[in-house]
Amino acid sequence: MENMTDRQREAEALANSQIPGMTSENEKGSAAEAPAKKRDVMDVSGAPTTKPTDAEIATITHDVIEQLKSVYDPEIPTDIYELGLIYKVELEDDRLLNVTMTLTAPGCPVAGEMPIWVRDACLAVEGVRDVDVHMTFDPPWTPDRMSDEARLELNML
Repeated sequence: MENMTDRQREAEALANSQIPGMTSENEKGSAAEAPAKKRDVMDVSGAPTTKPTDAEIATITHDVIEQLKSVYDPEIPTDIYELGLIYKVELEDDRLLNVTMTLTAPGCPVAGEMPIWVRDACLAVEGVRDVDVHMTFDPPWTPDRMSDEARLELNML
């Protein structure tokens, strides 16, 4: 139908615009790809999904530190926070807590369990929706990373 008039083209375009999924790119009759269906996702964490306020960030920070101080390296009688095993903690706007940590040695016998302990401890903090724990050995841990409190506890002062 190459010899269609402008009026016929307009009528066809108008008719095609009424067909769901029909676009100018597929006017030859093939249906457009169906839009991807959104999945319903239900957050059961109980944490709000809104961006935390400054006051909430202060409270969450305090509570996360307290929770991290409840996790102990079974070979060293002090908590992982004071040992300096926690390198970074970030709370994202959607309340996902990212924890970057290390171990005293790559061959640590609890290398598989400690990230789970950290995740579980941080999930107990009100206002945190989820926790991702990332292990790194760069930079490697040294006793220089320990706090004075840990040094005192281990008689290293």
